[in-house]
Amino acid sequence: MAQRRKGARAQRPDFQTISLHRAFTPLRPCAVAPFSYICCFENVIMNILYNLGIYLLSALARVFALFNSKTRFWVEGIKGWEGKISQKIKPGDKTAWIHCASLGEFEQGRPVIEAMKKERPELRIVLTFFSPSGYEVRKNYDKADCIIYLPEDTPFNAENFVRLINPELAILVKYEFWNNYISELYKREIPIYLVSGIFRPGQHFFSWYGSFFRSMLRKFEMIFVQDQTSLELLSGIGISNALVTGDTRFDRVVQIAGAAGDIKQLEQFRGNEKMFLAGSSWKQDEEIIARYINDHPLRMKWVFAPHEIHRENIERLERLFSVKSVRFSEFTETESDARVLIIDNIGMLSSAYRYAYIAAIGGGFGKGIHNILEAACWGVPVMFGPRHEKFREAIELIKENGAMTFDSYNQFSDILDKWLADESFYLKSANAASFYITKNKGATEKILKKLPFKISTN
Repeated sequence: MAQRRKGARAQRPDFQTISLHRAFTPLRPCAVAPFSYICCFENVIMNILYNLGIYLLSALARVFALFNSKTRFWVEGIKGWEGKISQKIKPGDKTAWIHCASLGEFEQGRPVIEAMKKERPELRIVLTFFSPSGYEVRKNYDKADCIIYLPEDTPFNAENFVRLINPELAILVKYEFWNNYISELYKREIPIYLVSGIFRPGQHFFSWYGSFFRSMLRKFEMIFVQDQTSLELLSGIGISNALVTGDTRFDRVVQIAGAAGDIKQLEQFRGNEKMFLAGSSWKQDEEIIARYINDHPLRMKWVFAPHEIHRENIERLERLFSVKSVRFSEFTETESDARVLIIDNIGMLSSAYRYAYIAAIGGGFGKGIHNILEAACWGVPVMFGPRHEKFREAIELIKENGAMTFDSYNQFSDILDKWLADESFYLKSANAASFYITKNKGATEKILKKLPFKISTN
């Protein structure tokens, strides 16, 4: 990209501008005549459909909220959002906006947020979430000054939101592409950055009807992607404002490990034995692991940190075991005969991996695996179910022998038996897991060097 002169915004592409009704934002087609007219018409239609879709989904969410608690959290959470901003952000404040869909994306954006806040403490951080799983867990995060749910992406909301916070820059994390917000920021010449972006051939940007979606990408000041494949995909559709910086999650897990405290209950429970930890486990993971425990209870100490910790799920999990289990909240030193410990709280898992000899990460029999990096950071070999194909770190860690995958009890048993019986094989996996984290950290520093003000992570 061409360098800006100091104090100036990046030069916009010389696209033809089309004025529509106020409800629909200006569009700039991505090609020159004669295709510009086709692109222009396509973008007009897609913009209308996009906005109608947003209004329809918003209405449906309010109906769905009557029956679904997560949707209800969001519907209730966006009420009065203007007042919530006005209480925290005043005219003249220097602000930056960071948007994360959920908790996982927040962890990717967190190293950047904290480096910005450390270097410029006067900067007011506006942090928005789309999902209750992010907002409800991090609504009291002390490095952000205003934390709210992101209102629906309507032209009216986007205009008012950006006007109220008036950020110096906006950072969207990983997958977040909201056309009206992006268009409003671009119109006001506020630089937009994508952090830890990941792109795949099946996404709308790369389809025959993708002109509308590609137009969003051209409005970014810089797109920081995780891998070379994403960069090449973007280059193939004419997007040149992209840079491979890696995944900021590696920096975050290193940061977490450095700040981890002791968990005396786990030390006491483990004793002098090896410990297996099932992190963010789900029903299908648990049933396979529990069968192995019931067959071989004395091979290790067994710890579960289920993804859902409500009472009914904890009770279901307890019923799987033929050996004695105990909940973390009820654990005492007198529980020495318990072979299974169930962590029934939130926030401990990332630090708990340090006590594990082997870890299994849940989600691989559902929508996809949870965070495997938190375990690998401690040099713990990891295993997980078959649905990991969309997770670059899982594929790479398998290739480097730091992880293995299973889709049945027999596979799980074979992997675990090999790690327990062959110390040389185990150490190779443990070292591979640790080295994988070390060689991939550093994305945050690369990103910060490209932001429009000087920031150091040192």
